[in-house]
Amino acid sequence: MAVEISSVVTHLVRYPTGLRCPRMTANLADRTGGSVEPIVLLPGLADNMAVFTRLRMALEDCGVGPVVAFAYSPLVGDVRSVAAKLAEQVEELCAITGASRVRLVGHSLGGLIARYYVQRLGGDARVDLVVTVATPHRGTMAAWLLPPLPLARHLRPDCELYAELAEPAPTCRTRFVTFSSRGDAVILPAGNGQLDHPDLPTHNIVLPGMGHFTMADHRLVIDEICRQLAASPATQQRDGCPIARAS
Repeated sequence: MAVEISSVVTHLVRYPTGLRCPRMTANLADRTGGSVEPIVLLPGLADNMAVFTRLRMALEDCGVGPVVAFAYSPLVGDVRSVAAKLAEQVEELCAITGASRVRLVGHSLGGLIARYYVQRLGGDARVDLVVTVATPHRGTMAAWLLPPLPLARHLRPDCELYAELAEPAPTCRTRFVTFSSRGDAVILPAGNGQLDHPDLPTHNIVLPGMGHFTMADHRLVIDEICRQLAASPATQQRDGCPIARAS
């Protein structure tokens, strides 16, 4: 609990810096030349890129990217419409950079938006890997405490969105890696942070004793995300994803 409180305070201090991160429509052509895959970071509800501060620096240090942000308003639209906006901006990003594929990393609701885009809107044609951190893949009871906004309602376990995501997706080619924790007090029950779908190739990494914001800033999680994103798609398929251990 103390570590999670510290993470929340740190995040609040960083929050203004998240407003200055590069957006997906930035001119990034000179940084890619079509030779690498851009990495798109999707924050959670009413959040911004501050939640990815350490991850973004780590990704830049290991030479992957470019790393760009997807921004959306918690007051406008629901998961379906925001995912459609993501689809449009991914196409624009690919046109700007010359890249044919991107990779997505989402925290909390951001991971759910990334999944809907890939699984239901044909985003698997553009995305070979989605990483979700503290994402409620089957909703969370805590969403009943949120204002009744469309995006917040899509976090409730009884929402029809999850019935749609449970439908068959035999043609989806994207691989998923999820990070969840038994100590996440935001995702209730904690098992809803794992992705369980027969058609989606997924590796669920369950970490003990980490809070909702702690996971996004934890060195173990960051190191594994960097390892996944630095590897080529062929290497990922050959080596698979190791079991992670929390320290």
